[in-house]
Amino acid sequence: MKLKPLSDRVVLKMTEAEETTKSGIILAGASKEKPQVAVVVAVGPGGTVDGKEVKMYVKEGDKVIASQYAGSTVKLDGEEYLIVRQNDILAIVE
Repeated sequence: MKLKPLSDRVVLKMTEAEETTKSGIILAGASKEKPQVAVVVAVGPGGTVDGKEVKMYVKEGDKVIASQYAGSTVKLDGEEYLIVRQNDILAIVE
């Protein structure tokens, strides 16, 4: 099955949380921060949203930073995805 976002929506696959700190300390499950970096899996067509023309600036394969509490989490074929509006994406990681 494949997710095809509508309008200005973007499907993200979150990266794994870090298990060790930069200094080498191993983190317990509860200590790990929710990752904010994700990979763009699919992008909607854009178009008119709330009477305004929306141009899509992200593309499949981009690494992005998404707002921490944005979007809806969906499970599909054992994988977990996050569906957000493009304006919930804060930056593209280069």
